[in-house]
Amino acid sequence: MKKLFGFLVIVLCLGIVVSCNNKKDQGNSMPQMVDVDLSIKPNPGKINEPLTFEAKVTQGEDKVDDAEVIFEIWRSKADKHEKMEIKHTKNGVYRLEKAFAQEGTYYIISHVTARDMHNMPEKEFTVGTPSEPEDDNSTNSMDHMDMDDKESHDGH
Repeated sequence: MKKLFGFLVIVLCLGIVVSCNNKKDQGNSMPQMVDVDLSIKPNPGKINEPLTFEAKVTQGEDKVDDAEVIFEIWRSKADKHEKMEIKHTKNGVYRLEKAFAQEGTYYIISHVTARDMHNMPEKEFTVGTPSEPEDDNSTNSMDHMDMDDKESHDGH
């Protein structure tokens, strides 16, 4: 009986050590980054004809369909930035079609929050004839971000 009890204690201790080791290994592994591939088609665009903006959101091989995606768009040198919440279309793609009535150089930032990570790629695009581009330092949109202005769109 003492041998059986001793054997059970050893097995129990080994189980605890192995379990703690597995938790430690899981805690040290970093999750893969959330990647955002932002595209604009066509670029350059034409006045009053829609451009298609797509943010393809992935994490490793996974297509992320539960991200919070906000597109922020503005014309170069403009103080007002338009912010739109974009819904998931399919296969990790978040899409917006939008036409512009004024020619010029424009910027878009996709603010993507998913799985405790944030990624915000920015792209420049033109509609018709380009206007004077912004200074490199002025495109930091966090200074202009006012989430109360955001509009909800279904991506079309």
